Amino acid sequence: MSGDGWSRRRFVGLLARTATAAAVLPAATACGDSPGAGPETSSTPTATAADTGAPGRERGPSGPRPLYLGTYTSVEGGGRGIGLAEYDPHTGEITGRGTVTGVADPSYLAVHPDGRTLYAVNERVDGAVTAVRLSDRTVLGSRSTGGSGTCHLSVHPRGRWLLSADYGSGSVAVHPIGASGALGERTDLVTHSAPPPGPGQQGPHAHQILTSPDGGHVLAVDLGTDTVHTYRLDERAGTLTEMGRARTRPGAGPRHLTFHPDGRHAYLANEVDDTVAVCAFDPDTGRLTIGEAQPTGSGGGTNHPAQILVTPDGAYAFLANRGHDSITRYAVESDGARLRLLDTVPVGGDFPRHIAFSPDGGLLFAANQKSGDVSVFRVAGDSGELGPVGKPFASPVAVCALPL
Repeated sequence: MSGDGWSRRRFVGLLARTATAAAVLPAATACGDSPGAGPETSSTPTATAADTGAPGRERGPSGPRPLYLGTYTSVEGGGRGIGLAEYDPHTGEITGRGTVTGVADPSYLAVHPDGRTLYAVNERVDGAVTAVRLSDRTVLGSRSTGGSGTCHLSVHPRGRWLLSADYGSGSVAVHPIGASGALGERTDLVTHSAPPPGPGQQGPHAHQILTSPDGGHVLAVDLGTDTVHTYRLDERAGTLTEMGRARTRPGAGPRHLTFHPDGRHAYLANEVDDTVAVCAFDPDTGRLTIGEAQPTGSGGGTNHPAQILVTPDGAYAFLANRGHDSITRYAVESDGARLRLLDTVPVGGDFPRHIAFSPDGGLLFAANQKSGDVSVFRVAGDSGELGPVGKPFASPVAVCALPL
């Protein structure tokens, strides 16, 4: 199946409200958990600093660290809310610690910069975002995004605004964050009405929204229109003003963008045509220039890139491949301006939807949607080589893994 077929089927599933755990794209239907239900778990573990032993790494924690897991609650075999776990920063071993219930289809997660509040999308026809206080796992409430199929969110670096992307409606929204971490009513909603949809697409599909490293611009990746939009966020009013658009080649289906630490280069994963691209970024103007498409190492088989990451030192990049079920390793060269494909490593699961580093960059976690588990890799500090550690941790319909 082509990547655009995948994208259409996901939203059709949302509208149809029918799905199974093995479906290619999960639908969002009614959740068995009652809204506002209380948490079922223990308090957040604490950790102290210790040397991780990885070359070039900062000193890391010596005790267990929290891991939060996203899922679909509305599919057969799915989760019951946000999964709670701990991981050992040295061995990578994951231990389950329960569930925060009362959060419907939390398929993507992000934490506030102060570490006190967790935010989740509610990937449903009526899109929404939910806040959870981490100290006692209290659900602080949900707010409508004004769109449908909310699939991604991020917190602005200064912690006052939550940004979210709605796949189904092709829109992005802004919500204020209060002192308690709770969300206020939406302050802006922007629907991508132009440019026209790309080949095989029926409309815009906003798939990601993030802030540039300098904090000056907000970028929204739209798979349906083969476009990355650049906005300026008014931090007083919580409104977005479009500053520019960058187009991929037709039919690329851009899904996920990540920045190099220098803030002047970024890397774009294209879901539909199974490629990646190096981008140049001008922090002064917000202008993004997308380079030529490059291979993912999938060998030309059916593959849909999901997410791309860059190591904290900017030396290596990793790409999650759904279909090829692997993680591609790239060397980052020419001060961020070039990716050189090194190898691919089997992910140890089926359909890696999301990958994430531990805070020190020493571990990489992969959430494998179809096999319902999370696999963990040690990242070699001197070479970027990935080595699997431990056994995959079972997690129903695992679509997001957020280690803290």
